[in-house]
Amino acid sequence: MKPKQIKGVPEQHSGGFHDTESQKQFDPALIALKFELLKNRFFNVKQWESYCGKGFAAFKLYDSAGNEVQRTPQVGDFIRIDIPGPGEKEAKGYDWVEITDMCFEEDNSSENIVMTCSPSKDPKNPKKDHIAHFYSSKSTSTFVISRTPTHVKAAVYGRNESPNFNAGFADIVRNLMVAAGGIMGVSKIQWKRLSDGFLDFE
Repeated sequence: MKPKQIKGVPEQHSGGFHDTESQKQFDPALIALKFELLKNRFFNVKQWESYCGKGFAAFKLYDSAGNEVQRTPQVGDFIRIDIPGPGEKEAKGYDWVEITDMCFEEDNSSENIVMTCSPSKDPKNPKKDHIAHFYSSKSTSTFVISRTPTHVKAAVYGRNESPNFNAGFADIVRNLMVAAGGIMGVSKIQWKRLSDGFLDFE
């Protein structure tokens, strides 16, 4: 099985990958309203956990200086991820990604928003260049929401997923275990809960 070629999603070169997608059909008269609801959910990073249930992961948005913010994400921001179980020791138990790209497209009948993140250092500890994430810096997660005249869609695309070996021994062991689970499909199950949750408007 090959990864899908999606505009705005980095190409797959090595390691694991996943294409996680959820889609719902609505009356065309409701599409614009439903997509506005979806955008509000998508841009409210701190609430992501509530859309997929407890036991998934908790997310918080930080600016480039490492200050927590409550606003629309932008390139150069960081997202702090608190996944269940032990986290990165050097990052005080958290994993971090940086928003490296955002793309907005809209015409009369469709709209598409793409946000790509890559594992990063801890912005709250600028003296450390260590990647504070279980995946290497070459890995990406791309979050996409879109609408057509009849459907709204939420998706997460993982590319080039490989363990982060740029860490202390204990963290390398942890990264190997978590990354192996992700590459074997565990992360896709988790991301599916998020993409489904984004579209659960009832």
